[in-house]
Amino acid sequence: MNFGFLVFPGLEELDLVGPWEMISFWSRNADGPERCLMVGQSLDPVICDKGMSINPHASFSNCPPLDFLLVPGGQGTRREVDNPELVKFVSGQAEHCQAVLSVCTGSFILHRAGLLANRRATTHWASLDRLRQLEDVTVVEERVVHDGKVWTSAGVSAGIDMALAFIEHTAGEKAAGRVQLGAEYYPSSKSYGMMHQHALAPAYIKKGGNKS
Repeated sequence: MNFGFLVFPGLEELDLVGPWEMISFWSRNADGPERCLMVGQSLDPVICDKGMSINPHASFSNCPPLDFLLVPGGQGTRREVDNPELVKFVSGQAEHCQAVLSVCTGSFILHRAGLLANRRATTHWASLDRLRQLEDVTVVEERVVHDGKVWTSAGVSAGIDMALAFIEHTAGEKAAGRVQLGAEYYPSSKSYGMMHQHALAPAYIKKGGNKS
């Protein structure tokens, strides 16, 4: 099986690297996908939002059929939703993917590729209203939303939780547990600075409150 990670200029680093860590650990240690591939429009290095440079393993033209595809978010999505080659790549691969996943504002690329129509989805808290404006999407203020073969997550670090939930759904709780332990991913529930009370904080944060 091939698990592809879309890369493009201006993507948010943790949107990509967090899920990459979880999926790659699954691949190596818990019978996950045989190959994890960074896929760019070309093989040229991709500069992320904060300066990290990514070297794609494959380009749109030579990428093998993918079983799974993850689309990160970041400021670059505002440009890439109008990139016909990228949108065509996502929609074309999605036809035979078992699952398509997005982190943060990657959901807007999924929408442009025709994958969110009449589905439940989420995105970064600061873009929830923008997602609602698309009208054919039911916006859910949860950290991870799963609807059919489409998975979406809230912003940045939420992609890690989505990856673990996806592994559990696909390979079982034991596989997800091995990945979680291997990555030592047991996040604190502390809400620093009482920011869970921010007027724009998504519902799932407000419900959780400050558990410190």
